[in-house]
Amino acid sequence: MTPRAQIAELRTHDVTNQPPPLTDYNLFELDTPLREAMARQNLDWAEPQLRKMGEVCGRAETQEWAVLANRHTPELQTHDRFGHRLDEVSYHPAYHQLMTLGVEHKVPSIAWQGDRPGGHTVHTALEYLLFQVEAGVCCPLTMTYAAVAALRNQPDVAAEWEPRIMAASYDPRFIPAAEKTGVTVGMAIMEKQGGSDVRANTTRAVALGRSGPGEAYALTGHKWFCSAPMCDAFLTLAYAEGGLSCFLVPRWTPDGARNPFLIQRLKDKLGNRSNASSEIEFDDTWGQLLGEEGRGVATIMDMVQHTRLDTTLAPAAMMRQAVVQATHHATHRSAFQRRLVQQPLMRNVLADLALESEAATALTIRLAQAFDDAEADATAKAFARICIAVGKYWLNKRLPNVVYEAMECLGGAGYVEDSGMPRLYREAPSTASGKVRAT
Repeated sequence: MTPRAQIAELRTHDVTNQPPPLTDYNLFELDTPLREAMARQNLDWAEPQLRKMGEVCGRAETQEWAVLANRHTPELQTHDRFGHRLDEVSYHPAYHQLMTLGVEHKVPSIAWQGDRPGGHTVHTALEYLLFQVEAGVCCPLTMTYAAVAALRNQPDVAAEWEPRIMAASYDPRFIPAAEKTGVTVGMAIMEKQGGSDVRANTTRAVALGRSGPGEAYALTGHKWFCSAPMCDAFLTLAYAEGGLSCFLVPRWTPDGARNPFLIQRLKDKLGNRSNASSEIEFDDTWGQLLGEEGRGVATIMDMVQHTRLDTTLAPAAMMRQAVVQATHHATHRSAFQRRLVQQPLMRNVLADLALESEAATALTIRLAQAFDDAEADATAKAFARICIAVGKYWLNKRLPNVVYEAMECLGGAGYVEDSGMPRLYREAPSTASGKVRAT
C-alpha cells in the first residue's frame, strides 16, 4: 500500500500531538508474553515461521485488507437471471488475500502434519497473530483445522480430504474439490428450533443404497447457522434410521454436479462482518456418513473440541490487540504537559489491561500444549477436555470489558471507526456467543 501524502501544516493550525499510525511492525517480536509462552514449550523450530507471520500481519497492506474486507461485505446470489439456483457468495478480493495469507502460513494444516512436535501450539500461535488483524477469515480457517479431527473417524473419507487440507493452498474457485489445489471445510449443526440442543434437530438422512459408515445418504432439512458457506464441504448432523448421525456434505457431488445446498440468506451480524454466516436448506442433498449411525454427536464433537481451542485463542488475541492500541496511543499522546502513559491513573489502567492480556495468552498456549500432549497422555486429554471449556468461557466473558477499557484509553478517538477500536469492540461479543465460530 502506497503511503498517503500528509499535510501537517494548515493555514488554520498545525496537526500535532497525534500518535503515528501503528503499521509495519512485527506482532510476534513485540509480544513478549507470546514469545515467552512459546519458549516454555521448547518449540524453537517454529520461531522463524511465527516471526514471518508477525511481520506480514503488521504490514500496512495487510491491515488495509482487513478494513476493505469489512467495508465490502459478502454478497449472496441465490439465482442467476434466468432463475437457475446458484447459491454462491462473493467476497471482496481483500478477503481472499487474507485467506491466502492464513492458508499458506499453514494455520489450518500445521497441527496435523506430525513431522515436528507441538503442532497444535504452533497453530494456536499463528492464528493468534492473524486474529489481531482480522477475525472474519479465522472462522473458515478454524473450521478447516478442526474438521480433520472428525474426518479421522472415517479413514476412507479422511484419506480423500486430508491431502487437500494439507496442501496449504487457498483456491477460492467454485469447482469440485478434486479439481482444486486446496480446500476449506465448514460446519453446520444448529437448527432454529433447538440451537445448541442438537437433539431437537429435524433434518433427516436416507441411505441412497447401502447404509453404514462411508456410505451415501440424501439429507433433507435446514441449518440455522452455517458460516463461510463457500467452503468446499461441511460437517453436519441429521437423523438416520439409527439415530442422530454425522455427515460430510460437499458443495459438489462426486459426479461433478452442484449439490443442493440452498443458501436462504446471510445473517446481518453485529460484528464479524467479513465472514458470511448463512441459513441453509438441504433438499435431497448428497452426504457421506462419518462413523456409525447414531454416533453423530460423538463424531462431530471431535471437531467442536478443536474449534473451542480457537474460541479461546480469539479473545486472547483481541485482548492483546486492544492493549497494543491503547498503549501505542498513550505513549504518543500528551495531556496536561505529560504523555498519557506517564499519568499515574492511566498507567494503572494500562497495567491492569496488560496483566489480563498476558494471563489470557499464557492460558491459551498452555491449553494448546494439552492438545499436543493428549494423544499420548490420558491426563492431558482430560485436562484439555475440561479446561478448554473453562478457558473459552472465562476469556470470552472478560473480553468485551477489556476492549471497552482499552477503547476508553483513546478517548473520543477510540469511538471513531478509523481507529479500528469499534471493529474490535463489535467483534468481542461474537466469540462469546460462539455461533460465528461454529461452536
